[in-house]
Amino acid sequence: MSPSTAARWAGFALALAIGTAGGAIFAYFRFPLAWMLGAMCACTLATLVRLPIHPVAGVRPFMTAIIGVLLGASFSPALLGSLAGWIPTLVGLIAYIVVCAVLGTTYFRLVGRFDGPTAFFSAMPGGVIEMMLVGEEKGGDGRTIALVHSARILFVVASLPVIISLVSGEPIVTSAGAVGRPSILQTPFSTEILLIGCGLLGMGLGRLLRLPAKYLLGPMLISAILHTTGLTDFQPPVEVVILAQVVLGTLVGCRFAGVPPTQIGLVLVLSAGSVAVMLCVAVLFALALNWISPYDIAAILLAYSPGGLNEMSLVALAMDIEVAFVSGHHITRVILVVALAQILFSGAAALLAPPSAKPSDRQIR
Repeated sequence: MSPSTAARWAGFALALAIGTAGGAIFAYFRFPLAWMLGAMCACTLATLVRLPIHPVAGVRPFMTAIIGVLLGASFSPALLGSLAGWIPTLVGLIAYIVVCAVLGTTYFRLVGRFDGPTAFFSAMPGGVIEMMLVGEEKGGDGRTIALVHSARILFVVASLPVIISLVSGEPIVTSAGAVGRPSILQTPFSTEILLIGCGLLGMGLGRLLRLPAKYLLGPMLISAILHTTGLTDFQPPVEVVILAQVVLGTLVGCRFAGVPPTQIGLVLVLSAGSVAVMLCVAVLFALALNWISPYDIAAILLAYSPGGLNEMSLVALAMDIEVAFVSGHHITRVILVVALAQILFSGAAALLAPPSAKPSDRQIR
């Protein structure tokens, strides 16, 4: 192992320790989504004080596969009969994406003074990697796009439980995701074998089929088939759910590692405004669709919230809110954004025309 590789793994080990401590503190005070939010906030704070923490890219695929298996385990034979109820909200996703793209691009052009491509791909509610790559291809600033989307995920995950409670009128569930789940010491060895087997087979299937978010969708597909057909009803142990939350929260917080604090501050301020706009749009869609959908406001709002696919699916799992419905909509959103982004970008020439003032003077470099 080279010194640089060893240093990165040491930095990730430190990040994981900080994230675990943050999760434990949040869990002690019974915060919602304690392990994910605690890890995320602790690691973000660590980047601001310049601690030597680092993400390790090789960890994410395996953790993503575990999350995929967790999500697939929430499917059941009864789900097949409820798929027709998804139609109104799936159709509404297209309108939601277009509205977010228009409002978000306008915001980043006028407030952030971003250039056209950077503003557009920062505004699209898609995946961090996909929007960064396509945005760079179209002439945008990839680093700015990646930072904005990372901050978007952070703000959405942090604020969503409170917003769902306010909109739905239901109290925040502080221990969801753990209630009713057995400990790893109580589950048969076959459960661990199924968990690992679904993950590895699914990762191979995702690569073979070239699925978007292949390391999530492949394992989720294998696990969902096993559960939907009734071949198994195994549920991952509580320790695995907590581990997934801690690692994912740590990785989100580590995305700001190496970025100067002043730049982090700027992107957090700008992203907070864009997230407020997107969440307001999501709330309006949830209130409207609640009239024609069999799902309640909390489930629709979570399905429309502009967070990352992994993060929002895990939030649904942790809060025990219609996991299959939520993850299915976020998968559809990612596919729609990737499919529509370039089409919408090509048709947005007027909106993306340079403003009268100098463009990009506040863009993050």
